[in-house]
Amino acid sequence: MSMFTCKQISPSLNMPDGRHVLPFLHGSRTSKEKVVVVMGATGTGKSKLSIDVATRFSGEVVNSDKMQVYEGLDVITNKISEEESCGVPHHLLGIIDANADFTSTNFCNMASLAMRSTVGRGQLPIIVGGSNSFIEALVDDEIHQFRSRYECCFLWVDVSMPVLQRFVSDRVDQMVDNGMVNEARQMFSLDGDYSRGVKKSIGLPEFDHYFRAERFADLETRKKLLKKAIDEVKKNTCKLACRQVEKIHRLRTNKKWKIHRLDATDAFLKQGRRSDKAWDELVAAPSRAIVSQFLSTFESKKYYMDTSVRGAAIETAMVTATY
Repeated sequence: MSMFTCKQISPSLNMPDGRHVLPFLHGSRTSKEKVVVVMGATGTGKSKLSIDVATRFSGEVVNSDKMQVYEGLDVITNKISEEESCGVPHHLLGIIDANADFTSTNFCNMASLAMRSTVGRGQLPIIVGGSNSFIEALVDDEIHQFRSRYECCFLWVDVSMPVLQRFVSDRVDQMVDNGMVNEARQMFSLDGDYSRGVKKSIGLPEFDHYFRAERFADLETRKKLLKKAIDEVKKNTCKLACRQVEKIHRLRTNKKWKIHRLDATDAFLKQGRRSDKAWDELVAAPSRAIVSQFLSTFESKKYYMDTSVRGAAIETAMVTATY
């Protein structure tokens, strides 16, 4: 599946100072600001959807992936590239020292500041990432009074687990081709401490045994150790995906979050243009309808309704996202 296609379609207004401002964030409004939250397991296309939503609704992305907040390991942590971001501003991405601890409290403080700044510029905050514990902490945060300040629209990109696991396996192979092993080698240290900072990332501790042996082992042994390490990365990534989906189900069931599930499985089963078409029909278009309706509680409705989504699409989408 083609993960990123930039479509610069933005309904924002061009202001004299060069800013792009959504009229509904500065006109008549409800008592709460609007926030879109994109959730899902690793590899499901959360970043792709966030870019689509951001370009169509004048948004900025607030990263909620607890490993992508750190500097370094861009391949291992699957950070979005500058080209893939399509000019959409991203907050909390690659800004924390690699050896520092970054807690859910740190995230709540920094994400709250980023969201206020985004809203202050007349943009729509879009929280995106697979660390559901961070998202839960932010929504439940009392210090920054999240529930009192914001109304959320939760979008969940879901993929059948067997299909996703095959995709994850292929993606890890692609990461190896893109330099994952060399990237991990640069972070390797003999103390073997993978309990802090970015070193907790899947894709680093799995290579420890291989790096310790590669200078002394023969070629055949090195090949076996490398394959074992890569297989461990795949296995642990699949385990992570399962935990992420289980967490979303708990938030839906136990906390009664109204989360819109978007099944992208068919898009992952197809290739090329057929995959892109399936993604638009199953994920992107329904999301645009949901977000359009979510934002339509503002009176300045005519400025931001996505003209590519009308009538039946909006009527058939689940459109209410409250707690």
